[in-house]
Amino acid sequence: MANRPKRLGLCLLAGFTLAVLLQCKIQSASAQEIDTRAGSERFISQRREVHKRIADANALFSSEAPVESKPAPQSTRKPGSGSAKGPYYVDFRARTAASWGHAFVWYGKTSEREVEVAGLTPAGDTLAYVVGYLMWVPSETGASYGDLDPQYLTASYRVYLNEPDAKRVFAYIKKLQASSPVWNAETSNCTSFIGSIANFMGLKVPFRWQRPEDYVNSLKTMNGGRQIVHLSSEQ
Repeated sequence: MANRPKRLGLCLLAGFTLAVLLQCKIQSASAQEIDTRAGSERFISQRREVHKRIADANALFSSEAPVESKPAPQSTRKPGSGSAKGPYYVDFRARTAASWGHAFVWYGKTSEREVEVAGLTPAGDTLAYVVGYLMWVPSETGASYGDLDPQYLTASYRVYLNEPDAKRVFAYIKKLQASSPVWNAETSNCTSFIGSIANFMGLKVPFRWQRPEDYVNSLKTMNGGRQIVHLSSEQ
């Protein structure tokens, strides 16, 4: 009977020791499982990062890699088939205006959109135009309002020139502008101005006292709609 409490105490001690050991075992296993999971997640994260960097590197390489250029398509134009009519032109034009209308010329290179404009108009406002029916008034010989606007165009007759002839004609136009300081409705007007250019080019010139639209149409008709002009050596 005396040994009973002693045995009971030993049993309790053994049970407590076993419980402590089991608790430690469980905690150790849990910690190991957590570490394993953490390691696995780190591994997966690292693999994703590696794949991402590889993808970024491939994308960078693709964007920096030289693109293989395709050969340019062969032109179907035959040699010498460029501007068959001539690389330069003079375009005799007429447009609407507040009263009588206006005649002028465009000139330039067919391959360029930029044009030069020449014409004879009174310098100033309506008063200068009215006075110009009675006497000479100062003139302007460049582009005037509406000369570049297609909606005002009423007539056009374009002729083409080769380069040597164009240089001579264009120089004559510049000279005519510089030597036309005055305008008069009866004698030094817009139709006489473009008529001088047409005459220099060897074209037949109509009677100048016509409306600008009629003048340009008559110029075209008298020359049979001729589109190519070659200057003679005497011009």
